[in-house]
Amino acid sequence: MRMTRLFVQIPLAPGGIVELPADTAAHMVRVLRARSGDALILFNGDGSEYQGCIETIRGTRVNVALTQGRAMSRESPLQVVLVQAIPRGDRMDFVIQKATELGVARIVPVLSARSVVRLNERQYQSKLEHWRGVAVSACEQCGRNRIPLIDPPLELLDHLGAPGETSQRWVLDPESQAAAPMSATLTAAEVTIGPEGGFSPEELDAMRIAGLQGIRLGPRVLRTETAALVALTFLQTRFGDMNPTPA
Repeated sequence: MRMTRLFVQIPLAPGGIVELPADTAAHMVRVLRARSGDALILFNGDGSEYQGCIETIRGTRVNVALTQGRAMSRESPLQVVLVQAIPRGDRMDFVIQKATELGVARIVPVLSARSVVRLNERQYQSKLEHWRGVAVSACEQCGRNRIPLIDPPLELLDHLGAPGETSQRWVLDPESQAAAPMSATLTAAEVTIGPEGGFSPEELDAMRIAGLQGIRLGPRVLRTETAALVALTFLQTRFGDMNPTPA
C-alpha cells in the first residue's frame, strides 16, 4: 500500500518529532482519517524525503516521529521552462498539475493580446498562491521532492524583455514550417504556449526578435492545455528522463 506523502514547510531531520502545520494536520485528521501509528512520508522541498509515523493525534494536532531520511531526486535532467498564456476557467490548474507531473522546472504564467483572462492586482496574488498549491499537490502525488517554481503572472512582452535562462527558446506556432527540435543533446529549454485564440502577428514578431523560434507539433491545431502537455512530453521523451528504451 502506498504511503501518504505530504509537503510541509518546516525543518525535517531523521530521529526528530515534528508537529504538522495546522492546515495539513486538519486534512490528515478530517479527510484522510489518520490514526496514530500510520506511516507517511514528509518532504519540504530540499530534495530529500523523510519516512515516519504518526506518534500522537490530539484533536487536529498531529505529531510525527521521523525515522529516516534519504536524498531522492526525481527531477528531470532537462530543465524546462514553460511559458503558458493563462487559459480561462480551471484549465490553468490542469496545465500546472500535469506540467508538474511531467517534470517542468519553472512555469511562467503570461497574459497576451488575445487572452480571455484578465486579472487585477489582488487576483494576481490569489491565483499565484492557488497555483502553487496545485503544484504542491501534484508533487505529493507524483513523488517529486522539489516544487517547480511558478512566477507571478505578467504580460507576455514584459517576459520577453527579461533575460532568458536558455538559448533554446521556442514558441508553438501552427503556421510555422519548422518541426520540433531533434538535436542530439539538450539540457535546458523554454517553450511558450499561446492562449485560446493564439498569439497575434505582432506578438509572434516580437518573440522572433527576442530569439524565440517558431515550431509546430504536427499538422493539427491543439488546444492550449493540450499543446503544453504535448510539448513537455515530447521534450522529456526526446531529451529528458521519459525515454521508453532504457540505456
